[in-house]
Amino acid sequence: MPKDPSIESIVEILRNSQHILFITGAGLSADSGLPTYRGIGGLYNEQTTEEGLPIEEALSGQVMARHPEITWKYLARIIQSCLGAKYNRGHEVIAEMERNFERVWVLTQNVDGFHRDAGSQNVIDIHGDIHNLRCTACSFRQRLEELTTLPIPPRCPECGQVVRPDVVLFGEMLPLDKVDELECESQQGFDIIFSVGTTSVFPYIAAPIWQAQHTDTTTVEINPGESEVSSVVDFKISAPAAATLDRIWTKYQEES
Repeated sequence: MPKDPSIESIVEILRNSQHILFITGAGLSADSGLPTYRGIGGLYNEQTTEEGLPIEEALSGQVMARHPEITWKYLARIIQSCLGAKYNRGHEVIAEMERNFERVWVLTQNVDGFHRDAGSQNVIDIHGDIHNLRCTACSFRQRLEELTTLPIPPRCPECGQVVRPDVVLFGEMLPLDKVDELECESQQGFDIIFSVGTTSVFPYIAAPIWQAQHTDTTTVEINPGESEVSSVVDFKISAPAAATLDRIWTKYQEES
């Protein structure tokens, strides 16, 4: 295989790094067979849902409150995809790197839970985990492992109100504890930041990359398409996430 100057340079920087941040999006889980959202082949590329709503509106907190059957119709499709898939080599690489460097954190927009399934411990799942259900009215909680018998919308067995995934829907606030955790880790600083499979359209996802321009932090983007941070990263690799992470990690191990 011919040498890739970007891979060679990134590996060289990793050899002098101990503090690493991975920012991951749907493009990483795409290698597990899940659909991306705004990228190539994205779920949100369709103009409207069957109800004539933009998908962002169908998956909003407002529609969940008024018409939970609509939101759950599309949530169920996402959940079914997640339950039918598993983590890939990209998730494994990040988990392995966590065990081999002093400090590795993951900031993920993905709600599939694959990072923790693959073995990562330091995960800020800023949008939640779609497997975790909670009642909208009482303290009932449940871990979802299958969808075969789940009614749409599901009801709480204790109070009869609608149950929803413990995720951030469109138009809802981010969980403050996770925002605080991200801020705390960011203040400690990182030697290198990887943006993997995300279009970085949300300011809090792009922020670590933008902030890195004012420090000595190296930034790397792994994404087949262009994103909001493509023009500012130090290294841009236009390739699938899992295979690229595996190439970087394999090269690092070979030379260590």
